[in-house]
Amino acid sequence: MITPDPHHVSIEREPHTDEVLARGGDARAAGVLQRSGFVPVARVHDSYHRLPLALDKDEQVLRAARAAGLLTSHGYSLTVDPEFAPSRQTFAYVTLGQQVAAVAKRIDRATHTEEVTQALTELTATHDGVLDGARTCLTTAATWIDELGDAADPARASRVRQLAEYLDHIRCDLAGMRNDLAERHTGHPRRTACPGIDDNEREASVTCSCPPTPPRPPAGPPRRAR
Repeated sequence: MITPDPHHVSIEREPHTDEVLARGGDARAAGVLQRSGFVPVARVHDSYHRLPLALDKDEQVLRAARAAGLLTSHGYSLTVDPEFAPSRQTFAYVTLGQQVAAVAKRIDRATHTEEVTQALTELTATHDGVLDGARTCLTTAATWIDELGDAADPARASRVRQLAEYLDHIRCDLAGMRNDLAERHTGHPRRTACPGIDDNEREASVTCSCPPTPPRPPAGPPRRAR
């Protein structure tokens, strides 16, 4: 059995099904692929990533080329179909792992499942997502506490490791929900794009002419303690 090269990734269109599949790489490559919109697939004897089935071909090419560019910038060797060859513009990317509040704002403004999928990917991505990074912090802190030397430190360290495992369960559950949203690829029935901005407008300085969104109704009265 040939062991896959963790530093090589292939992104190719499957000729029989027309699906865009990515194979190979390691956990970091998986995170890059998921940030680019790919969905992980795990089989009994195989695992890979593929683009959601609902995308049109133009969007498939855009995402696959973006993934190829990001993987190249991270030092991976690639095998890609000519249609997915990356351009220079696909190489730049700034992660939001330390900007959780910004992710929440992106979700609040979202009008499509794709936008929420991208935002949740910042939380659930393997290797460098927010939750995976938090888990690494906890396991590292547990080791540090364990070596302090106080009689109670091993118990404290054990508790921190339990919290790290619990956080990993949260990440896995949320990743599953993220994947479900990626597959749905639909607009939100109660949230629409601002009508005051032309569909062709891409400038960041555009000002919305719509009235401000009314404040959300307050939550119900707090429950009384029993």
